[in-house]
Amino acid sequence: MFDAETTALLRAVLDEVCESVSHGEIGARTHVASKILEAATRGEVSLDGLRQVGRDALSRAPTMWR
Repeated sequence: MFDAETTALLRAVLDEVCESVSHGEIGARTHVASKILEAATRGEVSLDGLRQVGRDALSRAPTMWR
């Protein structure tokens, strides 16, 4: 679906946005990853744009995910 460079960018953004989220909190990471992937599928592939999408997704996640 995405080339290796874009895939690496998506992973880096996810890791950055979720740096304060435990790797064990799979629900929160999955939620953020889903929103980042949706944005990329719509054509948003800029670093800043994807960061913002990820941050927005994390801030809207249920409290138990933070």
